[in-house]
Formats: sequence, structure tokens, C-alpha cells
Amino acid sequence: MDLGLKGRRAIVCASSRGLGKACALSLAREGVDVVINGLHQERLDAAQAEIGALGEGRVTAVLADINTEAGRAELIAACPDADILVNNNSGPPPGAFQSWGEAEWQAALTANMLAPVFMIQGLIEGMKARRFGRIVNITSAMVKSPHPAMGLSTAARTGLTALCKGLSGEAVAFNVTINNLLPERFDTDRQKQMANLMMQSQGISYEEARQAIAKTIKAQRLGQPEEFGDACAYLCSAQAGYISGQNLQLDGGSYAGLI
Repeated sequence: MDLGLKGRRAIVCASSRGLGKACALSLAREGVDVVINGLHQERLDAAQAEIGALGEGRVTAVLADINTEAGRAELIAACPDADILVNNNSGPPPGAFQSWGEAEWQAALTANMLAPVFMIQGLIEGMKARRFGRIVNITSAMVKSPHPAMGLSTAARTGLTALCKGLSGEAVAFNVTINNLLPERFDTDRQKQMANLMMQSQGISYEEARQAIAKTIKAQRLGQPEEFGDACAYLCSAQAGYISGQNLQLDGGSYAGLI
């Protein structure tokens, strides 16, 4: 299927690795000019080379911290007329409710709610004026299935979800959609970190830890980043203009609820 995206422009946040990079790769395959960003120059250069090797569209790399006003401004300046915005950012580590102080809460809210809010704020009016826009927020499966150890992440991302649901009802009349992707257990560096933590805490091998993680998913496997990236590309497509304000679970069938 031709997604009708050739020549469009996208900003994909936190895209030097993981799910952000997967989204940038899938969009680039569709001929989108992609702006990527990260915090580490070497990793960012490698991602730019990998995405650029697809031979479709231009790839611009911006070394910037989207948790800061200056970083967000630099990223938007690299593509002020973006047709597509993919919001992504690393989440806080798991922990215990009683151990989280004001600093931990503020960091979580900045990274997983306020940074994407301000990116949307900086781009949505231009999208509406051009009558095409696709905003995709990468949140978490735990927005709909909260776990106490992930409270920092869940609280911040749920706030973003609520705000964007309200915005989506206004924006869709201008052919600007806002949707959320809710991942669970994709085979990225995050799951490698989780496997290493499990190794240390349970005294098991890395492979045993990986298998234990996979068994928590109904599909009995980790998701592949390209599966996630292609789902993002579809939500950004010309064909997806009638889908807005939605939360798409990418969790190997693990979510137990109806809605």
C-alpha cells in the first residue's frame, strides 16, 4: 500500500535508537523527509547513516535535549513546517511510591507530558493551516494497565493522553489527527536493561531473563521494532485521516480489557 507520504516532512523525537528510530526508519521508507534527534552525537550519526541508507527522503540529525525549551526550539527550527510529529522520550525507571520526591515527579512530568505538549504547541497551528497533520505520541501500555512501580511514567503519560484527546476533537476538522501508540515489551535496549536487572535480582542467566519477559506477553515473544514503526507510519498516512483520538495497543494481545 502506498501511504501517500512521499515528500512529507516529519520530526521524530528521541529517535537515535529504539522505538523512535524504528518510526523514523518506517517513515523514511515511505519517502518522508525526517528530522531525528538524540543526546549522543555518535549514536545520532549512526542512526542518520542507517536511515539515510534507505535512499528515500532527506535525514537531518539534531543534537538537542527535548526536555529543555532551547532543545525543543532547535528541533522545531530544523523543520518548522512539519507535517508529522512523533513524540517520544525515555521514561523514568520503576520504583516505589514512597521513594519519589518532587524532583522525580518533576522530571517525569517534564519528559513524558510537558515536552510533548510543547512540541505539539509549536507545530499544530501550522499543520491546521496547511490542512494536513499527523501527531503520534509514543506512550505506554501501562496508561491503560497501571502498575504501581511505574507510577511516575503512568501518571505523566496519562496526563498527555487526556490533553490530546481533547485537542484531537478540534484538530481533526483540519485533517490533523492525534493518536497514541501504547507499546509493551518491544525488543529494544529498554528490554535488555530489564533483562539485566532481572539477572541480578533473581540470579538467572540473560537468556532465562529474556524468556521470562517474553512469557509475560500473550504472544509469547517480544515485539519487533519494525512492527511498531510500521504501525506508526500507517497512523501518519493519508488513509488514516479518519482515525483520531485513539490509543492503539501494541502488546501482543496482552491487554485484558475491552476498551
